[in-house]
Amino acid sequence: MSLATMPFSTWHDATPTLALVFAAILGMFFTPRMRQAAERFGIVDKPDGRLKTQGTPVAYLGGLAIYLAFLVTLGVWVDFEQRVLGLLLGSTLVLLLGLVDDLEAQTPTVKFAGQILAVFVLMKAGIRIQITWLEGVPYLAETVTLLWIVGLTNAFNIIDVMDGLAAGTAGVALLGLGAMAWWNGDIAIASFTFALAGAAFGFLRFNVQPARIYLGDAGSMLLGFLVAALATQASWAKHSPYAVAAPIVLLAVPIFDTALVSFHRLKRGCSPFRGSPDHFAVRLRRNGFSARVVAPVTWGIATICAALALALTRTGDRGSLAILGGVLGAGLAIGIWVSRFDGRAPSAQPR
Repeated sequence: MSLATMPFSTWHDATPTLALVFAAILGMFFTPRMRQAAERFGIVDKPDGRLKTQGTPVAYLGGLAIYLAFLVTLGVWVDFEQRVLGLLLGSTLVLLLGLVDDLEAQTPTVKFAGQILAVFVLMKAGIRIQITWLEGVPYLAETVTLLWIVGLTNAFNIIDVMDGLAAGTAGVALLGLGAMAWWNGDIAIASFTFALAGAAFGFLRFNVQPARIYLGDAGSMLLGFLVAALATQASWAKHSPYAVAAPIVLLAVPIFDTALVSFHRLKRGCSPFRGSPDHFAVRLRRNGFSARVVAPVTWGIATICAALALALTRTGDRGSLAILGGVLGAGLAIGIWVSRFDGRAPSAQPR
C-alpha cells in the first residue's frame, strides 16, 4: 500500500508516532537558534559557585525552543478540540510566566498566582482530576487538581539542577502518559503528549552534559505543568481502585526530589521555597558522581517508574498494592541513602 492510498484511519492511528518524530526534528532545529538568540541578548545563566557550578554562562530559552517545536507539531498533526485548546492556552500562560522569571526573578507569590490562573484555564476546558469519590464533596476535585498541577509544575522546576535531568525525566514520563492515552483510544491526547515528548527529546540533544542551553524556568515549568495536566486525562483505575496512584508512581522522580528538598530545608528551619543544595542530584554530584552518571541513571529510574505505573493499571488489587509498597519502600531507602551525602561539600564538577 502506498502512502497516497493509505486509509485515513491508518494515518489517524499513526498520528502519535508521527507527532513524536516531527517534534523531535523541530526541537533539534529550533534549539540552537534559541541558543544563539539568548547569547546575543545576554539571556544566560551565570555561575554562582553554589548551585550554578557550570564553568561559563549558559544560554536560557530552551523552554521556548521546546514550545515552538511543540506548537508547530500541534498545528500539523493534532485536532484542536476543547481539551487541546485549554492545554495550549494554560501552558502558554505558564511559559510566559517562566520567561519573565528568566529575564528578571519573581517572588514565589507571583509565580504561584500565575500558575493558579493557568490551572483555572484548564478547569474551564474541563481538564481536572476525575475520581469518583472526589466528586461527592463540592470543590474537592478542583482543589486536588489545583494542588496536583501546581505541585508538579514546581517539582520539575526544582529538579532542573543538572544537565539533561529535567528534560530527560519529563520526556520519559510523557512517553508513559502518551502510551496510556493511546491504549485508551484517546488519539488526540496521545498525539499531544508525544508531540511534547518529541520536542523535549530534540532539545535534550543540546542539554546533556556539557549543556549548551538550559530549559530555564520557562521550560521546566512548561514541562511540569503539561505533564501534570496530561496525567489527569488518562483512565487509570479500570482494574483496581488502587491504580489511581499510578500518576504518582509515574512521576515518582520529581515528587521524590521535591519531598527530599522540602524535608531537609524544613529540618534546618528554612523555607521550602528558598534555594539550597539539597537536591539528590546535587548531593550526588558534590560527592563524586558526575552528571554523565546521575542523569542517565535518573532517566533509567524514571523509565522503571513509568513501566510500573502502566503495569499498575493492568493488574488487580493485590498486584497494585505490591507495586505501590515496593515503590514507597524503594523511595524511602534511596532517600535515606542520598541524605548521607552532604549537598554543601566542595565540588569543582560542572552542572
